[in-house]
Amino acid sequence: MNKRVLMAMSGGVDSSVAAAILVEQGYEVIGVTMNTWTDDIPEEIQMNQHSGCCSLAAVEDARAVANRLGVPFYVMNFQGHFAATVIDYFVDEYARGRTPNPCIACNRYVKFDAFLTKARQLECDYVATGHYAVIGRDSERFPGRVLLGKSDDARKDQTYVLHNLTQDALTHTLFPVGDMEKPAVRELGRKYGLLTADKPDSQEICFVYDDDYGRFLKERIPEAIKPGPMLNTRGEVIGEHQGLPLYTVGQRKGLGLTTPRPMYVVALDPERNAVIVGEDEATYQGALVASDMNWIALPGLTGPIRCTAKIRRMAAEAACTVHPLDGGAIRVEFDEPQRAITPGQSVVLYEGRWVLGGGTIDKAE
Repeated sequence: MNKRVLMAMSGGVDSSVAAAILVEQGYEVIGVTMNTWTDDIPEEIQMNQHSGCCSLAAVEDARAVANRLGVPFYVMNFQGHFAATVIDYFVDEYARGRTPNPCIACNRYVKFDAFLTKARQLECDYVATGHYAVIGRDSERFPGRVLLGKSDDARKDQTYVLHNLTQDALTHTLFPVGDMEKPAVRELGRKYGLLTADKPDSQEICFVYDDDYGRFLKERIPEAIKPGPMLNTRGEVIGEHQGLPLYTVGQRKGLGLTTPRPMYVVALDPERNAVIVGEDEATYQGALVASDMNWIALPGLTGPIRCTAKIRRMAAEAACTVHPLDGGAIRVEFDEPQRAITPGQSVVLYEGRWVLGGGTIDKAE
């Protein structure tokens, strides 16, 4: 009997081609679009084919691809779970003066948790997505571990947002386009005759449909959007901010300051409801502390290790030494200071191609 796969189809080219590859390889594919959109999003936005994954337009694109491939297609309602684990997290983190990454939360709690649970209920052997990453093993370096590795297309690599995958999830996941480059994926889409072959990539956060974070947060947590002091690194008041959740570490634009030299957000201080600003060099720090770790290539950390780390998805990997701390936390000491280390974002650790693990940044030091 052919292996059965629950294929997450977002209506984009990557998941469309991934589904086509699985069909060609002989898998029994079931196409699914996860309905995560809230009911308050205007219909004209949902019907816009460029409005992101999970919109009504994206659902229809995914359905058309499934029909073209001759596979069954369903829309499954994940609205409640998505709201509780992604949207609420997103809002709560901003309210705490941190900068969240909702894509990481979605992968952790929805795509590779709730969706995997649904796959098992349907007696599927695997889930599959259109992510750019690879799954493999290195029995000599990391015996007994299923590994998450970087895509051959470095520009599209998504291991940073996938660092929370567990050993169980990795064992039951397929990334059919994971080691391909984007132009080759689009060419395959044309070969298969898929209407999504030349569809533009979606860039925005799906539930902030107009990409206006300020509007979204003002509607969700108006009590947290309150003015407060803007301080320089000497603690002097030099201006007023419009609400802590509207700022993030490293930000330059929109500060409302007139100064001889450009100023940047250095830190957010929720206790004083203050935004700390300074010149560019003040945004660089040499270490960070992270918690809520998920280890992939290693079962855990028992002593210092040398590796590289990324502090945001588009950041370059930086050489560092990682030390274990009490309670499963870690301290990452960089060889060279890093710009805009941001609490709430993730730090992901690498050894060569493989992800060692990752966690949430608590503070920079």
